[in-house]
Amino acid sequence: MFHPSTERLIDYWRDKKGDAALPRRTDVNPGDFLELLPQVFILGRDGGKLPFRLAGGFVSDLHARDLRGQDALSLWALAHRLELKSALDVARKRRTPVVVTADIRAHGVPSVGMEVLFAPLQGASGETDRFLGLYQPKAMMARLMGRPAYELGLREIKPLGEGNTDMPRLRLATLDGRAIA
Repeated sequence: MFHPSTERLIDYWRDKKGDAALPRRTDVNPGDFLELLPQVFILGRDGGKLPFRLAGGFVSDLHARDLRGQDALSLWALAHRLELKSALDVARKRRTPVVVTADIRAHGVPSVGMEVLFAPLQGASGETDRFLGLYQPKAMMARLMGRPAYELGLREIKPLGEGNTDMPRLRLATLDGRAIA
């Protein structure tokens, strides 16, 4: 179960998707979720980069800069970028949203937990080349004392399957033909 705002945007994505594999970018109407707009972002895809095409006021304020054109992966801790990029590549190919549990890290204050939604969208070319996203804090932002985030730290990645359930995780593995836990 995710924060109600995260759930709302996931439900919106699913509603716009309908029977299609995924919604088109043109199906997304920001007027349908006005109260979430400050937390919403849209990423494009340019080679191996995920540039911000749009970033709501909360997202930009959290990082204390205009994010348009900046690679979203550059906001994450260096040690977590490859894992996040791989998860987003899988989400794009499977055409399913992913929710990342993250830490907002700012200098001199405790980190603040956040959910970050990445929901793939079909662009004008017909390719899955966009993500509709949401920054949803899970604690009081006052803990950051107005300090900007210097990076986001990855805690957990949850790809979503049908019916808003987690996709199955590996439960049994073998090593040299023997089952291991």
